[in-house]
Amino acid sequence: MRIFGQHEENTLAQLRNVAARAERAALMADGHLGYVMPIGGVAAYVDEVSVVGVGFDIACGNAAIRTDLRLTDFGPEGRTDLRLTDFGPEGRPRRVSLGRIADEINSTVSFGLGRTNRADDAPVDHPLFDDPAWDAIPAGKRNDLLKKARAQLGTVGSGNHYVDIFADAEDRIWVGVHFGSRGFGHTIASAFLALGQGRAWGERVPEAEVIFPLDSPLGHDYWHLMELAGRYAYAGREWVVRKVVDLIGGRELELVHNHHNFAWREMHEGQDYIVVRKGATPAFPGQMGFIGGSMGDDAVIVRGAIAEPGSEEDTLQKEALYSTVHGAGRVMSRTAARGKVKRIRGGGLDESPHVYRRLPDVLAAQGGTIEILHTLRPLAVVMAGADVFDPYRD
Repeated sequence: MRIFGQHEENTLAQLRNVAARAERAALMADGHLGYVMPIGGVAAYVDEVSVVGVGFDIACGNAAIRTDLRLTDFGPEGRTDLRLTDFGPEGRPRRVSLGRIADEINSTVSFGLGRTNRADDAPVDHPLFDDPAWDAIPAGKRNDLLKKARAQLGTVGSGNHYVDIFADAEDRIWVGVHFGSRGFGHTIASAFLALGQGRAWGERVPEAEVIFPLDSPLGHDYWHLMELAGRYAYAGREWVVRKVVDLIGGRELELVHNHHNFAWREMHEGQDYIVVRKGATPAFPGQMGFIGGSMGDDAVIVRGAIAEPGSEEDTLQKEALYSTVHGAGRVMSRTAARGKVKRIRGGGLDESPHVYRRLPDVLAAQGGTIEILHTLRPLAVVMAGADVFDPYRD
């Protein structure tokens, strides 16, 4: 069991409980208390998968696009008097203010439950909606879940889910998003949590460990629906991030995309495992990832280090199961955070920067397992307001 960084005892106790049931386990430096398995936890099983390990927001993750735009394409920071009609004749921005662009994102992309804003061209005819895995859902529930999934594809949700415009050290513009499989994934997780406790699909049950052998009927169905939720999340994030790139008049040069709540089939040191990462980013040698900070804080593009075999870094990577942090990590619960001073527009008080660690600190605590390729400073952060209802935020 490998632990990166410093953690509260209740978080470590959760990890020890998980490790007692898994073959291998690790905790990333941004770890904190979760449901049964700590956020930032990684666990490896043999032909088994943990439903609560993957979590309720199946396939939550990040996507970032590096565009061909530069900061000089926008108006001076802080100005809000320029108009969106200041786009040039070819649709490229001509010193349009970032404040106005944030307003346009907020008006175009839907936050919260449904697709309520102007953009209504999400790929609701995506092939994933014809996948045979849908047959694993009880017939009486299937059509309603299909309808919900189509309605929410490409919606960002609330809580710590966001759309950001960033600039890197060379003032190149990036667009980043963070969200998961929305109500579709939440329904699958909740249903199999109930089924694993001997209850009915859709019945509310306590959060408890449920581990399915993959060769069992429930394990087979959960695995295929979990993978379907992963495809759904990828489709939604890529649609949103490309919609925003188009909105600001940019062109896509590079896409970095990864889940951080998921389970994968992987081989580690000659052994086949099912590796569950709950709030942890895959970071195999050379693999790129996008990791966000707290609301309004810097984010990073990282790459799994290519370490010398037998080196300290190589050992750390193996012990981490080739994983790294997924964000800054909370230091204050949502309840405790409410009532504090709010300094950034968008998002609830429980998502303000003061409730999180600093991202540079947790990255440093991961040792030499990753390389930071780009540090991204936020220019415009767009999130759902605290009054936006969304039951799928966790």
